[in-house]
Amino acid sequence: MKFRLPAFLLCALLVPAAVAVQLDQPQAQPQGQTQAQAAKRPLLWKVSDADNSVYLLGSFHLLKADDYPLPAEVDRAFDDSASLLFEIDPAAMTAPDSMAVMQKYMAYDDGKSLSNVLPKPTLEKLSTLVSAGGGSVQALEHSEPWAVSLGLVLGVTRAMGFSTELGLDRKLMARASDAGKPAAGLETVEDQMRAMDAVPYAEQAQGMDEFLSDPQKAIRQMSDMHAWWRAGDVAKLDSGMRAEMAQKTPESYRLLDVERNRAWLPQVEKRLSESKQDNTLVVVGSLHLLGSDGLVEQLKAKGYTVERICDSCAAD
Repeated sequence: MKFRLPAFLLCALLVPAAVAVQLDQPQAQPQGQTQAQAAKRPLLWKVSDADNSVYLLGSFHLLKADDYPLPAEVDRAFDDSASLLFEIDPAAMTAPDSMAVMQKYMAYDDGKSLSNVLPKPTLEKLSTLVSAGGGSVQALEHSEPWAVSLGLVLGVTRAMGFSTELGLDRKLMARASDAGKPAAGLETVEDQMRAMDAVPYAEQAQGMDEFLSDPQKAIRQMSDMHAWWRAGDVAKLDSGMRAEMAQKTPESYRLLDVERNRAWLPQVEKRLSESKQDNTLVVVGSLHLLGSDGLVEQLKAKGYTVERICDSCAAD
């Protein structure tokens, strides 16, 4: 069962800044670094009814400085939109109570501990990695496996040169604020944490074990996903990440992707039905736009006009 590193980045968590700083340990150092592909093609669609449109933009929650400037298509969609809609309200990203909410869900509420839910071999691998960085696995005893895995993911991505502060969501949140454009969220921090917390311990533990057995594999996965995202390669992202996740970790896929998409769809439709003139730019993790469960296909199925916005892409 594969480590769900891409799911964390393209689907699972838009991490508030304060939490990212806290969890960003330990680091797993890569053997080498790969450069992103030169191509920059956005995962961007325009959904229209009779009188206005919603743009759907697939995000990568952690990026590098050379991922900017953004493609011109994104700039045009931003300029053409009166408001923005993110996974989480930008105000919640820096709200003091967001940290408390995450801490609540990172901890156990059933009397268990990390050593209770991880198989012994996995716990030993984790202890070896943490000790190599000067830490102690005992300090993680009260954290659920998903929270520990998030820390590992952030450590790996930081070592590769990625930053949460450079994530597409964060950049567009700041840009909306500077432009005076209203921005809101599709869900709360607690909604997001509740979905992650609901993933069965078995899937959490197996994903962590895959990473601990071969951290370099996770690094290669990250490099691939970033390159595919940057190139706007829908087919590779869908087959290499979404479809595989659905097959190998079906409960994680249901909780982190399918159920959240179902909750978001009426809110996106509301922007089409209630706003007669103003357009909205919706920015969510890329996995939420892919496949038959994605927002793009679901809106097509409801009869809206949907077109891919990509100046240099072949027709899909």
